[in-house]
Amino acid sequence: MTPHYRRKFFSILRENNPTPTTELQYGNHYQLLVAVVLSAQATDKGVNAATKKLFATVKTAAEMVALGEQGLIAHIRTIGLFRSKARYIIELSRILLATHDGSVPRDRAALEALPGVGRKTANVVLNTAYGEATIAVDTHIYRVSNRTGLAVGKTVRAVEEKLNAVVADEFKQNAHHWLILLGRYICKARRPLCKHCPVHTCCAYPHKEQ
Repeated sequence: MTPHYRRKFFSILRENNPTPTTELQYGNHYQLLVAVVLSAQATDKGVNAATKKLFATVKTAAEMVALGEQGLIAHIRTIGLFRSKARYIIELSRILLATHDGSVPRDRAALEALPGVGRKTANVVLNTAYGEATIAVDTHIYRVSNRTGLAVGKTVRAVEEKLNAVVADEFKQNAHHWLILLGRYICKARRPLCKHCPVHTCCAYPHKEQ
């Protein structure tokens, strides 16, 4: 995809959705962090269903530690890998209390040092909670970037680095939200809905549905 079409690509997405955001439901930065950890290998819809009652009563790291691992499991057992995620969340909550006064740090290294938090999760938190122009590459973004020719790479990290290199600064703040939504609802894995895609004229996919 040429620079001209990349700019057109994101201009169209911005015009259609000027203020995109995550579909995860949360009330504060701590709840966002928990929701993103839970979302690994799970759908946002499934996470929201599980956290609706949880977040009504657990709003802080201290309240999560008080709830305990088994108490958390009771809320999230419908989510894949719930046992390991519960263990991670209780432990990261203890670390937040011990080293960050219960707050979610605005620092990549500190975030990635937390149990269950990798680069993608850190990018989501930095972007959504703190407004940093990070691009979190999940399976949707990896697929869309490679399929459209937007940013071709053989690994998630390679795609992230390419996106950071080619996406204009004016689009970086919202880029990963636009791409996730595009991949989730239009540029689907099994059969992309090209006829309904707002950016089909920019796309370099050779097998576009006509």
